[in-house]
Amino acid sequence: MKSVFKPSDVEEIIGRINQLTPDTGRLWGTMTPAQMLAHCNVAYEMTYGDEHKRPNFFIRLMMKLFVKNVVVGAKPYPKNNQTAPQFVIKEKRDFGMEKQRMLAYIQKTLDFGESHFEQKENLSFGKLSAQEWNILFYKHLDHHLRQFGV
Repeated sequence: MKSVFKPSDVEEIIGRINQLTPDTGRLWGTMTPAQMLAHCNVAYEMTYGDEHKRPNFFIRLMMKLFVKNVVVGAKPYPKNNQTAPQFVIKEKRDFGMEKQRMLAYIQKTLDFGESHFEQKENLSFGKLSAQEWNILFYKHLDHHLRQFGV
């Protein structure tokens, strides 16, 4: 798996994002490119911002038991998979703004580096290793870039 902490891999990711346009067609699903970028930005908002609340104890427990291994495991996501409510983007989004936000988050993650993420707390899953953070970020973005053929 590629790494969000490796400059050459990040360069490749950015190149793929730069292939997207507001009108890029999807291979599956219902999101537009702008909605997809907004959807992918949620993982970074949850990491760097405070606009998302930490789930209650019961929800966190269920997430750790039933969702964590899917999110931070190496197995690819299936197409048209169910997503958490905070990741559902139904409203129209500005493609340019969402793309800028995504590129800034990717650069911020690279700048912080792998060591910053070792045992960093995740809102839903608790402390994750840097490898798990990489999988969380990269696998999700790769899945959706493939959704749009880039």
